[in-house]
Amino acid sequence: MLPLLASAQSTLGRGELGLSIGGMNYIGDLNNQSVFGRPSLGYGAFYRYKIDPRWSIQVGGSLGSVEGGNPDAITRRNLSFQSDIWEGYARIEFNYQPFGFKGKSNPWTTFLFVGIGMFGFNPTTTYIDDDGQQQTVELRPLGTEGQGTAEYPDREIYSLSQVMMPFGLGVRFKPSDAFYITIEYGFRKTWTDYLDDVSTTYVDPDVLNGLAQDLYDRTGEIDPGYHNPIGSRRGDDSLDDWYAYFNVSASFSTEFLFGWMRRKNCERK
Repeated sequence: MLPLLASAQSTLGRGELGLSIGGMNYIGDLNNQSVFGRPSLGYGAFYRYKIDPRWSIQVGGSLGSVEGGNPDAITRRNLSFQSDIWEGYARIEFNYQPFGFKGKSNPWTTFLFVGIGMFGFNPTTTYIDDDGQQQTVELRPLGTEGQGTAEYPDREIYSLSQVMMPFGLGVRFKPSDAFYITIEYGFRKTWTDYLDDVSTTYVDPDVLNGLAQDLYDRTGEIDPGYHNPIGSRRGDDSLDDWYAYFNVSASFSTEFLFGWMRRKNCERK
């Protein structure tokens, strides 16, 4: 029993459970690749395991949303989107100073992290229907750039779940041996250019059906009578879309949260 109890104590002492809250923002065609887009609320939960005072592993998940769009007088697109985001990830962290162990670490440290994960999205947009009512519609089923049509066979229908790579930096504080505060900014590198449903060129509207013919090119809403020529640039397919998550998190040692259960079991034995 002694080795088992020692192992449980070590695991509890090295673990943390935490919650984060902050803002997500999008980087892509509809904000001209600006790193600082319009942030929306994001929040998450995570578990961290401290390997040693320098290295730790974190697994977790986050929920949030991103948005972007015009009007843009230069490109005359007048396109916009909003999408909820979910993500799950595993990452490794490196502390610049020893941190997180009783009596063997500094009260604060800066750190770097990198990992791998999955995220889900579903771009939508709003428009005014014929009755003057504002409606929200999912963009992927419309195939606004000819996805899934015989006329554009190279444009496949994109998946709403994709691989992403989180990386970034931050600073951590230890007000006590059981409580930690973290501030971080992390990018999510994706391998899709359709987070915003915008990637390549304007298609022939005759290959589109119904509402897609109204929403693939919305320039006429701000410049009546104008339509972008077939084949002209709608997006930049040389760059994939990204998103970022700035957050503040609070976490507690699992020893603090669950150590009483082990102590109670030991007393019974």
